[in-house]
Parts: sequence; structure tokens; C-alpha cells
Amino acid sequence: MFVKNYQHNPINGNRRCNKFFNRGEMRRVIFTRVFMEKNQHDSRLSLSAATNFQISISSAAMNLKRRFIGSTFDFFSVSRAIGRILQDRDRLLQALIDHSTIIARRTMATNGEKNGVPPIKIPEISTSASTVEKSPAPIDAGSSLRKPLSLWPGVYHSPVTQALWEARSSIFESPGDPSSDAIPSSDLLTKSPSQSRISIVYNFSADFVLREQYRDPWNEVRIGKLLEDLDALAGTIAFKHCCNNESTTRPLLLVTASVDKMMLKKPIRVDSDLKMAGAVTWVGRSSIELRMEVTQASDPGPDADRTALTAYFTFVARDSKTGKSTPVNRLAPQTEPEKKLQQEGEARDRLRKKTRELEREGHSFHGELARLKTLLAEGRVFCDLPALADRDSILIRDTALENSLICQPQQRNIHGRIFGGFLMNRAFELAFSTAYAFAGQMPSFLEVDHVDFLRPVDVGDFLRFKSCVLYTQLENPSQPLINIEVVAHVTKPELRRSEVSNTFYFTFTVRPESLRDGLRIRTVVPATEEEARRVIERVDAEDSYFSSA
Repeated sequence: MFVKNYQHNPINGNRRCNKFFNRGEMRRVIFTRVFMEKNQHDSRLSLSAATNFQISISSAAMNLKRRFIGSTFDFFSVSRAIGRILQDRDRLLQALIDHSTIIARRTMATNGEKNGVPPIKIPEISTSASTVEKSPAPIDAGSSLRKPLSLWPGVYHSPVTQALWEARSSIFESPGDPSSDAIPSSDLLTKSPSQSRISIVYNFSADFVLREQYRDPWNEVRIGKLLEDLDALAGTIAFKHCCNNESTTRPLLLVTASVDKMMLKKPIRVDSDLKMAGAVTWVGRSSIELRMEVTQASDPGPDADRTALTAYFTFVARDSKTGKSTPVNRLAPQTEPEKKLQQEGEARDRLRKKTRELEREGHSFHGELARLKTLLAEGRVFCDLPALADRDSILIRDTALENSLICQPQQRNIHGRIFGGFLMNRAFELAFSTAYAFAGQMPSFLEVDHVDFLRPVDVGDFLRFKSCVLYTQLENPSQPLINIEVVAHVTKPELRRSEVSNTFYFTFTVRPESLRDGLRIRTVVPATEEEARRVIERVDAEDSYFSSA
């Protein structure tokens, strides 16, 4: 239109073309075409349609530019119009992609409800079912829709973590939600383990997008992302046990205190559905222990062992206003398996108290002077006579790796602090890299020995992760063990201060085919007394755990 007018009357054509661009009529024509197309397809927009719109708008802009190059037309007006068209193209493409994603998720949620999957919520269970055998309907990991919830954290976390936090936020945002100035709860309830049990299902076999988010380079599940989800699920279960459904009392602040013996029993594949479940197994005055299970069917037989991973999380309840420890609801196991798990939890609690007492006393070594000298003997050879040192050994400090980051708002939890699952994920990735660099072959994860959450990490903190191979266990030639220590430090350069926030201990091994090819794992030796004490403390902690178990 404007080309024709310009050819017959350049002055009027120039005026009319500028008027056309300035009023944005071309952009409105393009948007009209887009939304006519949307209505025609009745909300079935796809990424291919969005791509076609992108190509058509880009082609129109480029054709417009080519037709007016070399003419006496006001080329700057055309350039500005082209820029506006391309900006609208980018915004339109993003809007189409967001629209398609929302429609797809709503369709999945509708299909889930038709198939008997309930909407995301934390159900209250009043039966006395076993902790392991029966559970309420699992949460669908793919049904979490993005909603403006005031207590949601950033979008960094996995869809499973978001689904769990959405379930917890539904209780926080219920009508009559008390403020922080409300009185604390004084009446404690007695609940069974089955009342706190929650499960969540990963539909890896049918959900391609979910599967790709959890796939590692070896077609297995990323353990670091699984640690995030386990921490989120454990926190949701602990909150469910402590919830008393009162609208006049303020909620508790639940803090992850430790993680004990997260053991991987078999590789977790990413092409088969996965189920994560857990329940409260032991309760003290203000502490809660939970047992988590990850199951995946590996063999079609009915007697096949489905358990892939087990873990124990310990939470501490604090008053959300004063920050002091506060009592939690009591636990009344109903079945024999639940009573057995409670007894095991009591034994682990006694072990934790004993360990803390030893740490307060400075870990007085009972006859450990000989062990210290033995550990330091080879290290001194490395330091004083490196040419004569054992070639099958290496100093601890020579296995060290480190990385640093600034904690961002997208990594916070619903309480505003940095999510503990995120910290475990980053620590695991560094530990895996340390074992990889040490062994020279891809390591296989076996277990998280222990995790301590010593102090909270806030948004904006300068966090440093330092890892090393603390010691190796070569007694079993078919499965040598590599024990990795990761320490997280919150560093404040303005105050010239650094504090330990978390300690993580992981155990790795190497694949059998690597050993068949002649791979040998080296012995790790300390060079200082401080390193030797860390080794002895960790070995003693492992021995104490297995002796109590």
C-alpha cells in the first residue's frame, strides 16, 4: 500500500508511510493475524506455530528493508519501524511459548484428574496403616502450575521441589493464617507415622520434559537434583507432622539439622518411573527424624527389590518469632515396622548426642597418639623427601578442589534462607568432580555418610565450597571406597571473617570395568596433624554408626 502510494506521489507517499509506521498499524496487522490464528486453532498453539510466526514477521521486516534501500524514502523511519517489528516479534514469540506451556500443563492436569490423580495438596490421613505399605495418593510431579504465591521461592528449583513447596504453601496461605505476632501453640497432638506420610511420583516414562531435567550424561538420574527433592519432601513431611490446623497460633520454623546415611542400593535409571516417599519415624522434644525411600522397579518380577535409596533426615523445630527450640507433636507408632523404626531412631539420637559431647570436649583421643604418628609418618616423607615417597600414595591437599558463589534470591526456600537441598546439590557436584579427578575414571556414587547444617546461609552470602579426598578404603579390591569431604564456608570479606556453615561427607567407588582395565586407587595421607585428626574423627564416626546399627 505505502509502496504504491510512494511511487505515484513521493511526498504524500512519504507522509502516509511515516503515519502508517508511527501509528503502529503494521504491528496491529501482525498481531491481528496472530490472534486470528490463535482463535482458529482454539488454544492449540504449538512451538512450531510460534516459529512460523517468527519466520513470517522476520521475512516481512527484511523484505520491507530491501525494497526501500537506495530510494529517496526516509530510511530512518523504516529502520525504526523494522526495529519495533522485531521487538514485537520477540515479545510475541515468548507470549506464544508461555501460552502453549500453560495450555499443555492444564491439559496434563485435567487428564490426571480424569485418570484419578487428585490435585496437589497435603492430605490428612487418619488410618493406622504401615509406614512402608500404605500411603495417600502421590503428588504428581508434573502438575505444578506457576501461580503468584507470596511464599514461593525463585524458579531455580526442580518441578518436583516446586510441587512440594506449593503443597506446603497451600497450608501457609489458608484463610485465617496467623501472623508472626500470634501466640505459640500450647496443645501438642499425638500423630501416627502414617499421618505424616507423603509420596511423589516421577513419571519419567511418559514425561519427556521431566526426564530431560533429571538426565545425567550416563542416562541415569542426577543425584544432586534428587538431593534437592529429598530435602524438600522431608521438610514438607516434618511440617505436616507439626501442623495442628489451628488458625490462632503461629507456625513453627523447621530447620534441617543433619542428614545421616543416605545409601544408594542400585543405580537409578531415568527411563523408568520413580517414586519418593517418607514419613516421621522418631520424635524428641524439639527434633524430628524422618526416613525417606526412593523406589524404582528394575525387574518385572513381584519379588524384585524396588528400593533404590534410603535416607534419614533430622529437623529441629524453632519458634518462628523467638528462634528458640519449641516442642513438637508426639509420635505414636501403630504397627511393628513403625515401632522398630522408632527404636532405631532412638539409637541414632543417642549416637548423635554422644558425638556432640565428644566434640565439645575436644575429642579427647583415647590412645590415639599412635594412630596420629602412623598417619603422619608417610606424610612427612612426602614433605621432606618427596623423591622417596610412595608412588601409590598422595597427600590430601593435592586432591583438593574449590569453587565459590554468591547466593542469589532464586536459591532461597519458603523461609527466605538458602535452600538446604541447593547446598547439598552443589556439594555433591563438587564431590563428584573431586572423585573423578582423583580416580581418573568416572566414579559411582554410593552414599552420603553425613551432612551437618551448622548455621543458616542467607541471600547475598559469599559461599565457598572446599573439597578433598579425606581417605580411601582399599580392603575390598573389587570395590575400593573413596571418601570425600566438602566444607562450605560463609565468607564475609568486609569483616575479614569466615565461618563453616555445612560439612558434607560422600562415599564413591569406581565401576568394575575400570578395575578390570588395571585401574589402581591410591592411598591418601595427611601432611598435618589437623588433617590427621579429621581423618581419625571421620573413621571413628563411621565405626560408631555401624556398631550401633
